[in-house]
Amino acid sequence: MKLTVVGGGSTYTPELVDGFARLRDALPVTELVLVDPAAERLELVGGLARRIFARQGHPGRITTTADLEAGVAGADAVLLQLRVGGQAARLQDETWPLECGCVGQETTGAGGLAKALRTVPVVLDIAERVRRAAPGAWIIDFTNPVGIVTRALLQAGHKAVGLCNVAIGFQRKFAALLGAEPAGIHLDHVGLNHLTWEFGVRLGGPEGEDVLPRLLAEHGEAIAADLRLPRAVLDRLGVVPSYYLRYFYAHDEVVRELGAKPSRAAEVAAMERELLALYADPALDEKPALLAKRGGAFYSEAAVELAAALLGGGGPAVQVVNTRNGVTLPFLPEDAVIEVQAAVDGSGPVPLAVPRPAPLYAGLLAHVTAYEDLALDAALRGGRERVARALLAHPLVGQFDLAEALTDRLLAHNKEHLPWA
Repeated sequence: MKLTVVGGGSTYTPELVDGFARLRDALPVTELVLVDPAAERLELVGGLARRIFARQGHPGRITTTADLEAGVAGADAVLLQLRVGGQAARLQDETWPLECGCVGQETTGAGGLAKALRTVPVVLDIAERVRRAAPGAWIIDFTNPVGIVTRALLQAGHKAVGLCNVAIGFQRKFAALLGAEPAGIHLDHVGLNHLTWEFGVRLGGPEGEDVLPRLLAEHGEAIAADLRLPRAVLDRLGVVPSYYLRYFYAHDEVVRELGAKPSRAAEVAAMERELLALYADPALDEKPALLAKRGGAFYSEAAVELAAALLGGGGPAVQVVNTRNGVTLPFLPEDAVIEVQAAVDGSGPVPLAVPRPAPLYAGLLAHVTAYEDLALDAALRGGRERVARALLAHPLVGQFDLAEALTDRLLAHNKEHLPWA
């Protein structure tokens, strides 16, 4: 089995490689190819990846290349983990929206739109090249904004599934609070990428007992603190929102916080420099503890589970993925990409039936889906007017003068990545 990671020079990659090594019975990788144009980073990450495989006795071969076509040729699955513009672009996404009093964040709001505009054309170009070099390969997208990127891939006819680590993170946290095994926790996880709620926490599977009320009663303070939201928010909702909902439920508070401290991009850039220095040590043969602070917790487990389900040839596995809505959430377009539990096998994901969101949630989901429609149109066709329309439609913007000011800043900061700008 050949797997290819595009963006293989990422400091995330050793987390992924560690998962491939530990879970090789589930996913017997014979060749792992890391593709990245950044030769120096790729050499460091590739060296550590080989040492991780060797330490854990994995027989698979790890190769590195800057040649995308060579790297994906004959692959069974291609994992995308790109950051177009690197941490420098992320730093801009997190700063210029603050000048207008808006959240500066790389996956939502104006910064998230900027990332989508930079990313979608690049991902679609890669996917077309994958289609030619490995026609049967599955594309697993971990590149943000996952929902918009996955929708672009599916609309272009690619065999693609989007993946996020929010759900598996909740599964592990709830299992620890309940003293249960993670595999025995099924989440009623419903929404869009980075806009989800846990409407139920079931023991033993989709039909199991819903213990969410007990979780909130016994551990509500700890859950709220972890989300950095008041306990009163959980009491009002009666469900557990993704931590990304804090940008909506506490927008002004978050803006004040972001304006008073160094950006997350600056923190991550410093961390990456430290990680790469660690990776350069030829004695290091396991992922360093510092990597846990980089983000992407449980990414490797989620990626292995998904790839194994798509490629293993066994019965369907149930996993939270980003996939086509169809009729799962009937108040959204059929071609919308939603993040829900799905039965996944070699033919792809099929969403399970999920609780129908009440108006408090459905309204926001419909609003953000409409924004994503316009964001994808802007990413595919370009043009200042399309960017301004997408921003005007975003629930974190929604005012004409504000959308105009954000549009000007977005285009000014992204000219090198947007040929039409």
